[in-house]
Amino acid sequence: MAIFLTKESKVLVQGMTGGEGMKHTRRMLAAGTGIVGGVNPRKAGRTVDFEVSEGPGSGTPFSVPVFGSVREGIEATGADVTVVFVPPPFAKAAVIEAVDAGIGLAVVITEGIPVHDAVAFHAYAKQRGTRIIGPNCPGLISPGQSNVGIIPADIAAKPGRIGLVSKSGTLTYQLMYELREIGFSSAVGIGGDPVVGTTHIDCLAAFEADPDTEIIVLIGEIGGDAEERAAAYIADHVTKPVIGYIAGFTAPEGKTMGHAGAIVSGSAGTAEAKKKALEAVGVRVGSTPSETARLVLDRLAVLH
Repeated sequence: MAIFLTKESKVLVQGMTGGEGMKHTRRMLAAGTGIVGGVNPRKAGRTVDFEVSEGPGSGTPFSVPVFGSVREGIEATGADVTVVFVPPPFAKAAVIEAVDAGIGLAVVITEGIPVHDAVAFHAYAKQRGTRIIGPNCPGLISPGQSNVGIIPADIAAKPGRIGLVSKSGTLTYQLMYELREIGFSSAVGIGGDPVVGTTHIDCLAAFEADPDTEIIVLIGEIGGDAEERAAAYIADHVTKPVIGYIAGFTAPEGKTMGHAGAIVSGSAGTAEAKKKALEAVGVRVGSTPSETARLVLDRLAVLH
């Protein structure tokens, strides 16, 4: 089993015909993702041919239709997921179009979306029942089933028992690589912007309910209070073991580090405060990604 994304998911790519969209559509197809169409009103009615030379899709020619709108794509294919590779000035309109069309899940990869745009489309999506992952995120992967976004599928191609939720794309990749022999049920990169659609808590709840997830890895970073809120949720609602890692112990106060939301202001949002909050509810927190991976392996050994 997996959360949010399975082998049955039918995926549209908004911005598929652009440079990034083309590159990552090819990679998603190689991972076995059910890409059913692209969306570009200027190129509607065309098809785009992809040659895939690696992964489960290797050797299979793919001809992907381009639709003029998300609604047309859903009506023609039954798509239930869209992934957005649309430039920042047009991303809000792209997400709202997908929500209006009734898409169930919108994965917004785009970096640099203005915060007021993100606030607007998140609120709009929530009112209408669309789950947003992102923006400024690597997407999500359910190994052996589907991969939507930019996570390299080959770093952890094996399905397994670990559920991963992370603010950081790079740390998502590193933990998946270090724990590749165990494998993952799903890994979700929620993004590091100040406003994100799917939170640590949303993923914790989904992994807690997933019978195939045995242990959860939570990766956070400086800025905001998402990790403290996740700790409170773990205390009251999560029975599965959780292992954590917080990035940014050496970050200087008042300086944005990598992500727009990764900024320490006074005593708020520090890595130390987040670590203490998680440890107070029984979460083991590694001091490095490698130590975090070892803590996961140690806990799995105890479970078995």
